[in-house]
Amino acid sequence: MNFSIPQTTISRRTLWGARPRFSRLAQAALGRPACWLALAAALCAGPVAAKTLKIATTSPAGSSWVKALNAANDELRAATGDALALKVYAGGTKGEDDTVVLRKIRIGELHGALMTAAVFQRIYADVQVYNLPMVFRNLDEVDAVRERMDPLLLAGLNKAGFEAFGIAELGMAYPMSIKPARTVEDARRLKVWSPAGDLAAARTLEAFGISPVSLTIADVYGGLSSGLLDAVAVPPVAAVPLLWHTRLKYVLDLPIMYIYGTFVVDKRALRGVPEKDVEAMRRIMGAAVTASDRRNRGDHRKVEQVLRNAGLRFITLNAEELAEWREFGAAAAGRWIEDGVLSAEIHQTLTAHLAELRAQSR
Repeated sequence: MNFSIPQTTISRRTLWGARPRFSRLAQAALGRPACWLALAAALCAGPVAAKTLKIATTSPAGSSWVKALNAANDELRAATGDALALKVYAGGTKGEDDTVVLRKIRIGELHGALMTAAVFQRIYADVQVYNLPMVFRNLDEVDAVRERMDPLLLAGLNKAGFEAFGIAELGMAYPMSIKPARTVEDARRLKVWSPAGDLAAARTLEAFGISPVSLTIADVYGGLSSGLLDAVAVPPVAAVPLLWHTRLKYVLDLPIMYIYGTFVVDKRALRGVPEKDVEAMRRIMGAAVTASDRRNRGDHRKVEQVLRNAGLRFITLNAEELAEWREFGAAAAGRWIEDGVLSAEIHQTLTAHLAELRAQSR
């Protein structure tokens, strides 16, 4: 996201209450009644936000995420009297993947974004904890853990320099492929996509003995079409809008990783913004992220049917095959800790919550 100050007759320093410096021409003009009227007209001219936050997302322009942001922007402008607004750059127009977007935020070209957790690897790595491979057995466990741990993760992002307005589910990632694969050995023979710059995803595939093919999101469709890729592991709600499902034939009915995103703004961009306006933004954007989180859960069921209708075959594992995948998943989680992808502390917190939940359900 990004703040831009509109070009008006008032300097930025004037807007923040500093003493303005006028040119000699302006000083002379201020002595004329007509110019006073022009200045007054400029001050009262149409609704131009004092600060506009530039927000990037790789989500397509017509996606539910972008629609939610645009609706929230209308509410934000109304709540702040046009003192604060969003300008949304959708479809990867400001960066074909989240690592590019984050880099632009760090240099001030953008001020915020909708991004997946993995992009914060070098800033606040522990926010990726829910991405641990095969750590959740079902979505009930996801919900119970998130209720306890979301505030902790959002506080960590805040400490790292971001206003974070909540976590929104994209869904469980399922292996989808052009060729059938039931076992880990089958998967090792495939050319499997790993998001460019996503250390955790690469480490996970390597722990399964799979050599990842690193590509940006924008290159995946072409990779599936050309034979550069055989397989991806993504939530169905991502595969369908990106049309990847049109190049795939099989879905392994195995939720391998929980994928989620967050809406963040660089706190530097909010310097000078009245606290009441920041609070309005927290309230409005927090509600938008929560609504998207809930909507995506419902969308998953609908999109799964889209995959079936498109002719994709769902492969169900037997108990032995499932046990093998879970064994490798546990090994992958251990590698995350060994390689510093996550801290041992956050991993212990998650596993303790899961152990408690599973003990209660027995």
